[in-house]
Amino acid sequence: MTALTGLERRAAAAAQAIVEDLDAPVLDEEDRRHLLVVRRLRDGEHVVLTDGRGSWRLGEVAEGDVRPIGEHIVEERSGPPTTVAFAPVKGDRSDWAVAKLTELGVDRIVALVTDRATVRWRPEAAERALERWRRIAREAACQARRVWLPVIEGPLRIDDLVAEGAPMALGTIGGPPLTGGEQIIAIGPEGGWSDKETDRGITPVGLAGQVLRTETAAVAAGVLLSALRAGTVRPVNHDLDEGRRQ
Repeated sequence: MTALTGLERRAAAAAQAIVEDLDAPVLDEEDRRHLLVVRRLRDGEHVVLTDGRGSWRLGEVAEGDVRPIGEHIVEERSGPPTTVAFAPVKGDRSDWAVAKLTELGVDRIVALVTDRATVRWRPEAAERALERWRRIAREAACQARRVWLPVIEGPLRIDDLVAEGAPMALGTIGGPPLTGGEQIIAIGPEGGWSDKETDRGITPVGLAGQVLRTETAAVAAGVLLSALRAGTVRPVNHDLDEGRRQ
């Protein structure tokens, strides 16, 4: 089964739930309430059951529970992993960005510590916020019929990301287009990057012809990374463009 065929089958189901054991699935109380009380699913309706680690199968609602049916399927991750790191913002705008990045298929979402951040998490607050992000990502993954949950990490600094060694770019105003090799895009706070952060020699990248809010820029980065990996868009060939102008 191809990834596209698997997605089509999952999209046809009434809902999706995450369980630990696909052979003996046990719904947590929140999922049970959502499926049977809020959604009012009836006996015979199909639900996607996944462990959030690439494995899934269909389940069927029966007598107030969901029993597994059909084959057990494992889907590999597609292409190199993608990461969007962004400086958290006030209110629920960061939560919105996490949900959308999850829907887009971004593999890792990082809370970024920056020099000009308006939101600075203390250790206990950071852990609570990351747990909230994980709950949001879980719900968004089910909505999108995604069978790989994104990794939620942080708070990390630019130096931490650089040390990983993966191709990386900084979202900047007026930056060049993506080359197509990037795996990490970092988005700064609304106050912008400091000189210290931009002097690290990280490749800049432009995301739009306007100034974007942090959460919008994060989602724009996720769209570009996901589309490039899927092959639905291609990076600009600067050598070809230059040849045409000559």
